[in-house]
Amino acid sequence: MLTMGWSSILSLFGAMLILAALPSLSVLTVSSKSASGGFIHGLFAALGVVLGDIIFILIALWGLAFLQGAMGDFFVILKYISGIYLSWLGINTILAKVNNQSLAKVDVKSLSSSFSAGLLITLADQKAVLFYLGFLPTFVDINSIAYLDIAVIILTAILTVGGVKIFYAFLAHRSGLLISRQNKRMMNYLAGALMISVGVFLLISS
Repeated sequence: MLTMGWSSILSLFGAMLILAALPSLSVLTVSSKSASGGFIHGLFAALGVVLGDIIFILIALWGLAFLQGAMGDFFVILKYISGIYLSWLGINTILAKVNNQSLAKVDVKSLSSSFSAGLLITLADQKAVLFYLGFLPTFVDINSIAYLDIAVIILTAILTVGGVKIFYAFLAHRSGLLISRQNKRMMNYLAGALMISVGVFLLISS
């Protein structure tokens, strides 16, 4: 049985839509992947972002205090792994060749890297942490939430976050068809440098 009212659902939808549309590292990552590698890369990066958001939703809904106490060491290890992998992805992004790829010739491993980049950057995004772990309980009563409520919240995240990021990917792909290889290379440098910066920050903060 759904315990959330329509006003809460619409408020949550609007808040998630605004959060997803704000300029962020995830937006830059999705856009740069789409512009330099094709829309399919931007799509996979966007899917990674959505999965990261869903993880935060489940953590917020299934007990913040319990997870923090029971899995504290695990999250420290996860930060180290994420920091190293993000730095590695950033280096590969900087060194990657800029090609006009077609959907028929997309490298599966390259797509997995785009997906992983979106996922890990989302897990390290402070806005996502503050929103889902801090503000989500203001839209729903955690103590009386039902499985249908969880499904509605996840669906809302998929529609808002996924829709906005995919729209960014589409715009970047369309504009990417018109920009030079040199400009695409600069976008790769910028995205790669930011990935490395976030990875180093995670390693230092761990």
